[in-house]
Amino acid sequence: MDRIIYLLILALDIFAIIKIIQSSASGVEKILWILAVLLFPVVGLIIWFFAGPGGKKV
Repeated sequence: MDRIIYLLILALDIFAIIKIIQSSASGVEKILWILAVLLFPVVGLIIWFFAGPGGKKV
């Protein structure tokens, strides 16, 4: 069961990184967002989803 959760998080992180690269954000912003997602896989993904380039605007 743990492996499924890890694979799901990995897949979502890869999806987020692809979306960050495709976004219209500046190069520095893209690098910072990618680092946030890589260094903090779950928290970074959640923050990116709500506040990142192309993320949902609350």
